[in-house]
Amino acid sequence: MKLSNIFSKKNRVLLAELVRTEFKLRYQDSALGFLWSLLKPLMMFAILYFVFGHLLKIGSSIEHYAVYLLLGIVLWNFFAEATSQGLSAIVARGDLIRKINFPKYIVVISGTISALINLAINMVVIAVFMIFNGVELLATAPLFLLSVLSLYILSLAIAFFLAAANVKYRDIGHIWDIVIQAAFYATPVLYPVSIVLEQSYRIGSILMLSPVAQAIQDARYSLITHDTITTGSLFDEWYMKIIPYVITLIIIVLAILYFKKSSKNFAENV
Repeated sequence: MKLSNIFSKKNRVLLAELVRTEFKLRYQDSALGFLWSLLKPLMMFAILYFVFGHLLKIGSSIEHYAVYLLLGIVLWNFFAEATSQGLSAIVARGDLIRKINFPKYIVVISGTISALINLAINMVVIAVFMIFNGVELLATAPLFLLSVLSLYILSLAIAFFLAAANVKYRDIGHIWDIVIQAAFYATPVLYPVSIVLEQSYRIGSILMLSPVAQAIQDARYSLITHDTITTGSLFDEWYMKIIPYVITLIIIVLAILYFKKSSKNFAENV
């Protein structure tokens, strides 16, 4: 999986074509088309904001909680979509894989890029929300891109692992649905991590060691409010601060090795 091969002209053309096809097929025969990529997170946000923001008053202590919540939902949806699209990528493209000899990782990358496009579209909505909610543009705003990059790299690595495993074990999709649902509530998307820390500092600290939690909280810190608790601000020890990155690195290495080993038999098993 060499970078020179990934970015060769032939592979770039193939990747672009797969992304276009993926995006068209997803919204084919849909009256609203790609607008569903905006409506789904907005509808989810409206329900969750009413429950957690108005009924439970959980976000009352957070400045610009509406935007804070929406950004968390959008980033989580991106992570869930990228990994789920990557999971089914190889099996869904079985006919193409059997007929044409090309690097199989391009299929997985195309699925995650499709999710990345949806994220970019949703960020336009978040920008509008920020304007109407009077969120000031912080000097740390450019760091938001680093948070998205780290979340994308993690999503891609997990997608590689899941895609390869799904070829051999078709139950992986059902298992991942359960895992992603449980992880959603174990990640401080809906609630401030400060609530968990007040109840149990140990549990709150463990939650903040998740690479996904770290990326979402860093994004909120850089874009919305510096009152956001991040992994970097929670721990004093340097080795604790880098744990999310170490976890990501381990996942990347294992995913690449597993995908490379499994890809030799993709054409026979899909």
